[in-house]
Amino acid sequence: MLLRRVFAGLVLAITMSAAEKKTVGRSKNDAVEMTASVFADKASIKQLLGSDLDGYFVVVDVKLAPKGEDPLAIQRDDFLLRTDKDGERAKPFVPSQIAGRGALVVSQTGGGRGMMADNAGPVWGGYPGSAERPRRLGGDGGSIGNASGSETQANVSSGSKEKDNPLKAVLEEKMLPEKKTDQPVSGLLYFPIEAKQKIKDLELIYASPGGKMSLRFR
Repeated sequence: MLLRRVFAGLVLAITMSAAEKKTVGRSKNDAVEMTASVFADKASIKQLLGSDLDGYFVVVDVKLAPKGEDPLAIQRDDFLLRTDKDGERAKPFVPSQIAGRGALVVSQTGGGRGMMADNAGPVWGGYPGSAERPRRLGGDGGSIGNASGSETQANVSSGSKEKDNPLKAVLEEKMLPEKKTDQPVSGLLYFPIEAKQKIKDLELIYASPGGKMSLRFR
């Protein structure tokens, strides 16, 4: 009986380890070698960050290893994530856009189905002039699409009466740093794409100093 319990526990540990292992992709050129792991579901994102970001983000863990003689200049805006599912693509958000004070708040009034048209809570993220569409964080979900018979109102919150969100500190601590380096560096990128993606549909694109790099996960 004891032997059976030990065996069952070993099988469970192996199964959990396999479930926690993230899909990895690699790409390299003369300037840099890139390795990345993707977190594309709410459960794995919550395990990583302590929050599932309400399912509105895909998180990528990136490691960059410079190969050239010159230091590598790392800029988060050089990264882009796209999905074959619907062609959606996005640049990474910074923590203040996800959980900071003074973020863009978008509300929906009227009927119809649009982006979070059920008005279950504010949409956080994005900023005036950005290409990325805002997402709802802290609400109960909703739909994404073209609104019909409704009106979208956008306001920039001053943030003066808001408390700091503890999640912001976690996101900042784990985020890929922007700097020049000749040493390997790693960190997370937060892409505003819904965490309902098939891994095989995702492509990470990096405009590196050595040229454009494309990475698929497997």
